[in-house]
Amino acid sequence: MECLRIEPLEPPLSRLALGTLGFSPSTRDRDYAVLDAWVEAGGSIIDTAHVYEDGDAERLLGLWLRDRPGVRERIVIVTKGAHPDGARARVTPADIASDLSDSIERLGGPVDLYLLHRDDPAVDVGQLIDALDAHRRSGEIRAFGVSNWTLPRIEEANAHAAARGIAGICCNSPHLSLAVQNEPPWPDCQSATDAESRAWHARTGMPLLAWSAQAGGFFAGSGGESARVYQNAANQERRARAAALGDRTGHSANAVALAWVLAQPFPVIAVIGTHSVEHLRSSLDALDIELSAEEARWLNLEA
Repeated sequence: MECLRIEPLEPPLSRLALGTLGFSPSTRDRDYAVLDAWVEAGGSIIDTAHVYEDGDAERLLGLWLRDRPGVRERIVIVTKGAHPDGARARVTPADIASDLSDSIERLGGPVDLYLLHRDDPAVDVGQLIDALDAHRRSGEIRAFGVSNWTLPRIEEANAHAAARGIAGICCNSPHLSLAVQNEPPWPDCQSATDAESRAWHARTGMPLLAWSAQAGGFFAGSGGESARVYQNAANQERRARAAALGDRTGHSANAVALAWVLAQPFPVIAVIGTHSVEHLRSSLDALDIELSAEEARWLNLEA
C-alpha cells in the first residue's frame, strides 16, 4: 500500500487509515476480522478516540494488539482526547492528561499520534501546546495534532511552538470528502472541503487526516444520517459524476470519491469506516485510481 511520512512517526503511514468508531469487545470477532484484513492488506495506521463507544473502541484495539504479537511495531495508532462532555468543553491540560492516561491503559502502551478532538478558543493555546509537548517529552506520545480546529488557531499554536523551540502540531484532522456538508454531523466540527482550506494545506504542506472521507456512505447510496448531512443537488451531481467515471474505469462511485480525497495537492490520509471485510476491500480500490487534475476538478464541479 502506498505510504507517506509524517515526522517523527514510524513506520511510514498508509494513505488510508482504518477508523474504529463502532468497534467494541462485544463485537470482537467481527472487529478482529477487519483489523486482521487491514494489516494483511498493508494498512499501517489505525484511528480511534477516547470517546468512541465510551472507550470500548480503544479497549477492543488493546485486546487485539495483545492477541497479535509483533503487530504493534507495524502500525501507527492515532487516538483523540479532550472531547466535550455535554456543555463542558474539556480542552484543558488536566482533561488532556486524564484522557491520555485512560487511552494508554486501554491500548496497552504509548500513543503514536495524539489529537485533541475539539478546541476551546477560550483556553490559551500556549497552555495546550506546552501540555502536549510535555506528554511528548515524557514518552507517552510520539507526536501530536488537532481535530476540528480552525486554521488561524493552528497557526497561533505553531507560532507559539516555534517561539519556544518545541514541537508543534504536525497533523490536522478535519472532515474532507468530495461531498460538501449541509451542516456538521456533530457540534463544533470543521471541514476542509472549501477551496480556502485546501489552499492553506497546499501552501503549508501540513498533512491532513480526513475523517468521513467517504461522506458517511453517501456515494454508496446510504440514507439516514448521511442524507441529513450530505443530501443536496450539488452532491447528487458529484455522485453522478463519480458513478460515471467509475463506470468507465471499472470502479464504484464510492471508490472514485475516495480517490478524489487522496488526489489533493498536499499530504492526505483518508480514514475509512467499515465493519466488514468486504467493504474494507472495496474501499481499497481507491488506491488503484489515479485521477488527473482535470478529472478531480470535474468531479468537484469545478470544470
